[in-house]
Amino acid sequence: MEIKELLKKVKNGEMELSRAEEILKELPYENLGYANLDHHRQLRNGYGETIYCESKTAEQIEGILHSFQKRGSNVMGTRVKPEQYIYLKERFPELIYHSEARVIMLMDHPVEQVGMVAVCTAGTSDIPVAEEAALTAEFFGSKVDRIFDVGVAGIHRLLSRTEEIREANCVIAVAGMEGALGSVVAGLVENPVIAVPTSVGYGASFGGVSALLTMLNSCAEGMATVNIDNGFGAGYMANQINHLAVRTNKKEA
Repeated sequence: MEIKELLKKVKNGEMELSRAEEILKELPYENLGYANLDHHRQLRNGYGETIYCESKTAEQIEGILHSFQKRGSNVMGTRVKPEQYIYLKERFPELIYHSEARVIMLMDHPVEQVGMVAVCTAGTSDIPVAEEAALTAEFFGSKVDRIFDVGVAGIHRLLSRTEEIREANCVIAVAGMEGALGSVVAGLVENPVIAVPTSVGYGASFGGVSALLTMLNSCAEGMATVNIDNGFGAGYMANQINHLAVRTNKKEA
């Protein structure tokens, strides 16, 4: 059914608005040949599609960005290489690049940021993954408090920021090595904690597997774990939790 026909049926009272909404949610994707772009993901899930840029050519990313841009959509890309950014910047002068997190953003319109997500790291070496998480949460509409280098090797650094962390609706704990930060944070706060293991560490850390297993085997309640170096996944989920908390607080007010 063409969109114009659907809208006419709604206007003429031949179709319920709820039924039209269900049809719109199932509209086809855009086929670029090398990618099927889900332009209606925001309608279904509340948030638009993100480009995972690793292993894509710069030309493919260009085509995807152009497709989102012509629809007036904000779009974010992760795992972007410097050479990809150089190519894309020439074609999209307004493109924003966060080199440490390897994230690009093409913003058509501003996004209101609400609530609070705290992003904590065990060490400075974990910041690139933490920045991917923080930027993701901000892109989708959350305020973010960055609390870096508060690992358990100097736990007094974490304890001095505990009250600040407790103010957040969700906490992201990013750690490599033995990955203990998530468990410690979860034992200190009442709000959900998302643990992110990183590939930071010496040989026996096995590229983040050690931290991952520590976090999966944690005895601290209220903590969930994402994949190794998956800052995007943590930031996305933290944003969802944060927005749920904001909506709940508004209803109770």
